[in-house]
Order: sequence, then structure tokens, then C-alpha cells
Amino acid sequence: MPEEPCQCPDCQRFYREHDRLIRENPSLRQQQELNWAALQSFRTLAGRVLEELQKQYGDAPEPTAGAAPGGDPGAAATTAETEPIQQAMADLENINAHLFSIEALMERVFDVRVPDEVEQKFRELAGELAPDPLNADRLRLNRLLHQTPDLPDHRP
Repeated sequence: MPEEPCQCPDCQRFYREHDRLIRENPSLRQQQELNWAALQSFRTLAGRVLEELQKQYGDAPEPTAGAAPGGDPGAAATTAETEPIQQAMADLENINAHLFSIEALMERVFDVRVPDEVEQKFRELAGELAPDPLNADRLRLNRLLHQTPDLPDHRP
């Protein structure tokens, strides 16, 4: 018996978005373009944020653990304040490197072409995987399920 999907708000939002993306992009080609655009937008935004942070905070080296005693107390406070920013910048550099690797892999996926018959199969299965939530049959089914007292999540 399959495990029930999580019902938390974040997972529910993910499921809705997942289904919407399948409904609105039901072909291989549309999925390829969607993923390429999402990847590029992520790289563009993360790269731009990193550039702005580097302009604002510079590429300051990580503070050393054995800082000289009697040094400037203001420098220690500044280092403590910018440490989270410096860590975020390092994380963004890593994200950008990973996104670049994903882009290289996606280029291979983007090159794949399939015959029209296969594209049609994508469209057929998209309708099964992510039916229109406003479809009259689906609305009736949801209403029936919510009225069934023997379901484990039903609360009278």
C-alpha cells in the first residue's frame, strides 16, 4: 500500500505547482523549455545577488580563529556582523557552480527530440498525472471523499 502524501501546507503547495506545471506544459519540448528557463533564471538571479553582495561587502577573507589580542574591538564586531554574509556568499558561489553543472547536463536533455506520437503520449499521460482540479468530475469526487466518514483524515 503506497504511503499517503504529506498534507502540510508546503507539500500541498508543491503538489499544486507540480500538477500545474504538468497541465500547462504537457509535452517533452515544453518541459525541456520550462526547465531550461527555470535553470537560467535561477543562475541569473543567484549570480546577480552574489555580484551585489561582493560589491557591498567585498571578498573579505574568513576571520582567523587566533586573532591577535588587543586588536581593534570594532574590527571584531564588524567581522561578527559580516560573518553570516560571508557564509551566504560562499554558499551562493557553490550554488552557482552546481547550477553551471546542471546546465551542462540539461544541454544534453534539451537536445532530445521525439516523434509526434511520443509527444502525444506525453499529453495523454499529463492529463492522467495532473488532471484539471476544476474539472467537474474531479470536484464531485473531492466532494464525495470529504463526505466519507470512514476516511482516516475525515473530521466530523
